Amino acid sequence: MKGHVPVRWRQGRISFLVEKKALKISLLLLVVCVVIAIVSTGMGEMYISSIDVVKSVIGIGADDHAMVVRKLRLPRIIISMLVGAALAAAGAIMQGIIRNPLASPDMMGVTGGASVAAVTFLTYFNGMISIRWLPVSAMLGAAVVSIILYVLAWKKGVTPIRLILVGIGMSSLMSAGTTMMIVFSPKNDPGTAYLWLTGSVYAANWENVMTVLPWTVILIPLAFLLARHVNIGQLGDDVAASAGSAVEVNRLVLLLISVALAGAAVSVAGAIGFIGLIAPHMARKWVGSSFDSLLPVSALLGGAVVMLADLAGRTFFLPLDVPVGVFTAAVGAPFFIYLLYTKRNSR
Repeated sequence: MKGHVPVRWRQGRISFLVEKKALKISLLLLVVCVVIAIVSTGMGEMYISSIDVVKSVIGIGADDHAMVVRKLRLPRIIISMLVGAALAAAGAIMQGIIRNPLASPDMMGVTGGASVAAVTFLTYFNGMISIRWLPVSAMLGAAVVSIILYVLAWKKGVTPIRLILVGIGMSSLMSAGTTMMIVFSPKNDPGTAYLWLTGSVYAANWENVMTVLPWTVILIPLAFLLARHVNIGQLGDDVAASAGSAVEVNRLVLLLISVALAGAAVSVAGAIGFIGLIAPHMARKWVGSSFDSLLPVSALLGGAVVMLADLAGRTFFLPLDVPVGVFTAAVGAPFFIYLLYTKRNSR
């Protein structure tokens, strides 16, 4: 108890313990994210000092700086932070409920479902229907695939091993479906679809921010409140059930939260890969596997990684703007191979 801070809400009806170490690391990461956001906002073809960035944000900066910061760069930075946090939290939830460190939205086919829906929209309906419906299309795709995933994995309940096996199959199927749609596209230029599939926050605006912000700020705290069910679920379904946890209900609720977070992120930034795999593993090295400590640290790490990847994409190859997904894949793919290698002898 000495290493934890008790938190009680609504006269004790909602209470939980916050680990002091995780709280300190979360606050430190929050400061790091703010610093990255300020520095990144000032970088680009027009360099703006950090002091001028802060002035522009609070409304007392120069007019030319204010336009660049508030209209062009700040929405992009905020989207990067929110998308990274949502994908990392979704990955942490999936790894928790499936009890497999290789689980993540892209590995389970959730990102693939959103991608199929988005590419279908871009390929066949763009111009017929307003582009503003693209996020809705992506989220519906993620939801439909998740329902199919849960139905196919159900056999007197859903076990983690069945869920991940079906998820890997769904991921491959969605990838093949996306490629087929692009190949047989009636349009001659599939560049927009390929750019979206790579994952990019290019041309992000405040409307995109408002699309993903409510999902992130509501669902991540909701998942945190369910942390005790994830923790006890690590001991196995039988132990969790005997302790009074509604195993199937909690797993379904947490899966839906993960799907919603991933779908919201993919709907505005495309299929940015490996964040849901990398960030929870980095967080686990720092704060352990307890979900109430793991979730906030994973979310902050995910936001920091995507912001850094976006900064690299905007500045390393000027005047080109390289998609975020290129850098996350460059780091994530070797990391995934490393995980497979280190766990080759585990069952």
